Amino acid sequence: SVPACCSARYNLALLAFFGFFLLYALRVNLSVALVDMVEPNTSLAKNVTSNVCPEHSSTINVPRNTTGEKYSWDADTQGWILGSFFYGYIITQIPGGYLASKIGGKLLLGFGIFGTSVFTLLTPLAANLGVGYLIAVRALEGLGEGVTFPAMHSMWSSWAPPLERSKLLSISYAGAQLGTVVSLPLSGLICYYMNWIYVFYIFGALGVLWWFFWMWLVSDTPEAHRSISHAEREYILSSLKDQLSTQKTVPWRPILESLPLWAIVVAHFSYNWTFYTLLTLLPTYMKEILRFDAQENGFLSALPYFGCWLCIILSGQIADYLRQNRNLSTVCVRKCFTLIGMIGPAVFLVAAGFIGCNYALAVAFVTISTTLGGFCTSGYSINHLDIAPSYAGILLGITNTFATIPGMVGPVIAKNLTHNNTVGEWQTVFYIAASINLFGAIFFALFASGEVQDWAVSGYHLRRN
Repeated sequence: SVPACCSARYNLALLAFFGFFLLYALRVNLSVALVDMVEPNTSLAKNVTSNVCPEHSSTINVPRNTTGEKYSWDADTQGWILGSFFYGYIITQIPGGYLASKIGGKLLLGFGIFGTSVFTLLTPLAANLGVGYLIAVRALEGLGEGVTFPAMHSMWSSWAPPLERSKLLSISYAGAQLGTVVSLPLSGLICYYMNWIYVFYIFGALGVLWWFFWMWLVSDTPEAHRSISHAEREYILSSLKDQLSTQKTVPWRPILESLPLWAIVVAHFSYNWTFYTLLTLLPTYMKEILRFDAQENGFLSALPYFGCWLCIILSGQIADYLRQNRNLSTVCVRKCFTLIGMIGPAVFLVAAGFIGCNYALAVAFVTISTTLGGFCTSGYSINHLDIAPSYAGILLGITNTFATIPGMVGPVIAKNLTHNNTVGEWQTVFYIAASINLFGAIFFALFASGEVQDWAVSGYHLRRN
């Protein structure tokens, strides 16, 4: 095989890594900045803090820089501001996959991140103009980010040799986790020492800078790449020769009737339910139940995502090793990794609800839960490329549309279940997330496939008619 070091395909993985890093930094920075954007008294109607656990004595830090503008948005308004992103995000998933198959993933991904960065730069202005403008800008950011994952999947369908898929894709998508890890504490520091507007200016500017490198160094296919070695081009093209379709039309009906695709949909939906519930509500749980302020300790709120990032990178290497050197079938690897990545988190999530007031253990369990979730990247998450490389972008668009619903619904349901903030209510939230995860894992294990499907290969329409 062709050496990995300095190869065009690994350069693509690296640039994509930084792209997704910035994408997630641009996505989560608002959650941190919002705390500084609202006037302290309107921040959140004081919840009933549960009296089960003793208070942790901690000195309240007053942010040093108080020059930033303050707005009087109530809790509901803040909910709308934080949720508006998903309303844009869900719309462009399927069109993104379709467009990527037509115009190529490079421009789509490039301009998706470029657009998101520009709207991030406009965020302070929009906030000044009024809450409606801010919600609109966030929804537009969502529209820009919605095309990115389908576009990347679409590019990998022409760039990733089948036996290197787990490695290459896990490198590129792991950027998202690391972006969360770095931008949560970093946004906090920027708010603390500078002013919240710089959270948007700094990350927005970095996104624009990344775009120049992306447009200059990347190409849609190995054939079009300026500086790829002859050996590498041949290696990639020959490894994909029986896998791609030359069909100009998208076989929508067989796609929607495909059981292996629905296996991915169910797994993706279930995984995201737990992921989004934790992402949005973990700080609340730690603060209200365990009486421990996770926001004061940016390191602890970032720890679970750091674990997940490590796990994604390592499991990608392991998955391809098992397929290449241990001759395990692709479907076997995808199913095993999905089972670990969904049942593991479910077990530790439920456990986190039963440990009483030991917040060190709570942090440990939640970290293990999120870390094990990283196995899913080499499980269901790149299975689209196994079953239909030519349409991988479109398939990801379909599964990600369903998988965005938990981001909109999960936290709302959890909020409604925890009105009195009792431990019992939170256990219910964790139970629901765990059982959805369990169902998704079992469904995927029963119906997933690792083979290129008939409808995804060129001659399919000829054979059928």
